[in-house]
Amino acid sequence: MNRREFNLFMAATGAGLLLNGAAAAHAQSPADGPVFAMLIHPKMILLDLIGPMTVFNMTRGKVHLVWKDQTPVTTDVGIPVAATTTFKDCPRDVDVFFIPGGLAGSTDLMEDAETLSFVREMVAGAKYVTAVCTGALVLGAAGLLQGKRATTLWNVRDILPTFGAIPLHERVVEDGNIITGGGSTAGLDFGLSIVARLRGDEAAKRIQLIIEYDPHPPFDAGSPEKAGPEITNSFLKARRSVMDEAKAAALRAAERLKS
Repeated sequence: MNRREFNLFMAATGAGLLLNGAAAAHAQSPADGPVFAMLIHPKMILLDLIGPMTVFNMTRGKVHLVWKDQTPVTTDVGIPVAATTTFKDCPRDVDVFFIPGGLAGSTDLMEDAETLSFVREMVAGAKYVTAVCTGALVLGAAGLLQGKRATTLWNVRDILPTFGAIPLHERVVEDGNIITGGGSTAGLDFGLSIVARLRGDEAAKRIQLIIEYDPHPPFDAGSPEKAGPEITNSFLKARRSVMDEAKAAALRAAERLKS
């Protein structure tokens, strides 16, 4: 199963949550449950969203999908996702504010003044400020990673110091109330780590059992070190232009933070 097929599989299992996001959000409303605000954006990786969202949904809290408006946004696998609330109407006092990745989409957001302003507003009231994959670059562009340990997708981890962050090669990195996850599949590890903070280890373990998260991948190639130079270099060559665009956007964002 390649990455696209895996994303489609995960998307299919969570389609009820995404395509009927408004209904799902209304169904999850216990007064004492945690509140999640999950940013969505054009060109995002759907797995970055659906992995953590599946875990968060099992806390029986309230999940808000947030964007500028409620027009469905595009995703990598072609399944559109619509927000359940807008920047204007999203509650600011949430337990978790979250940003998914998708390098092209994250590059756009690093230069999107409206979105970066919203991110900064959310940080003021959120208990935990979080991201998976290249969503961490958006946190950096908003000025939130200065002096913080963080991680992101392996091939752009070297961008993090542009924002004053300390990059770590780990699946999940916690630094105070800033929590970041690595590439797409790290979203499940990340989501369980968040639930452990909110509800305790036992609650997180129960969710892990329910979703049968017991990975035994058919290949041991989930990092450059394990995949080897031939596969790694081929990927880097194919993605060079997109990575260069992201680095240029990060440099511009870092300069704006200085002004």
